[in-house]
Amino acid sequence: MTATLETSAMTTAVRLTGVHKSFGAGRSAVSALEGVDLSVAPGEFVCLLGASGCGKTTLLNLVAGLERPTAGDITLSTSRPAVMFQEAALMPWLTASRNVELALRFGGMRRAERRGRAAELLELVRLAGLGDKRPHELSGGMRQRVALARALASAVQGSRDGSPALLLMDEPFSALDAITRDVLQGELLRVWRATNTAVLFVTHDVREAVRLGQRVVLLSSRPGRVVREWSVDGLEPADEAVAVDEINTSLREVISSHAAA
Repeated sequence: MTATLETSAMTTAVRLTGVHKSFGAGRSAVSALEGVDLSVAPGEFVCLLGASGCGKTTLLNLVAGLERPTAGDITLSTSRPAVMFQEAALMPWLTASRNVELALRFGGMRRAERRGRAAELLELVRLAGLGDKRPHELSGGMRQRVALARALASAVQGSRDGSPALLLMDEPFSALDAITRDVLQGELLRVWRATNTAVLFVTHDVREAVRLGQRVVLLSSRPGRVVREWSVDGLEPADEAVAVDEINTSLREVISSHAAA
């Protein structure tokens, strides 16, 4: 089992080859992932879809380095992928600007440079002029924008050597109301296009996956394996609806086969 930094031609932001992950040992061991092969190209937006408990979050944790694979290889073209979770997880005693600066500080950026970069990132997520606000003074959607700015700061810091930036997102909009979620999906696409950051995005929502992703990857029920992929980049509305129906059908088949096992 390895997790290495790719230093040759940067054709992928991350590549998983034959990745297995088990928790526990012996007869009580639980297999979360089994033989996962997956790659994300620099600047590509990939959505990871599957039923609850299929190992989507585990896969993100492996790529982020929060867990180690039981077997298989994970090859990164960046030493520091950034992670954005369901909750904003901002430091409540810090302003929005200081929360973003924190990621830059950990990356070794000097204070004066951090302030300017944080202001740029907050402007990118349409929070210009709100850098002095603390989390409790912001709406849920605004807090997630700050979290996105902080994640982008971390991703960019991890790719300062010219390697592709990589952002891992674990259902970041699931706790928001439908209108705010719709707005932030559009904002995420705008920011992604502006920064050319590779994104691996976990969701349960097929429509969200098709709207956001260039490619949708479906995992089987536990243990998670890649069972199918769809290219959904640039679809017309009618074709997008067809893709949603097709992916929903496959997802239902995965869930039904697991229930019948």
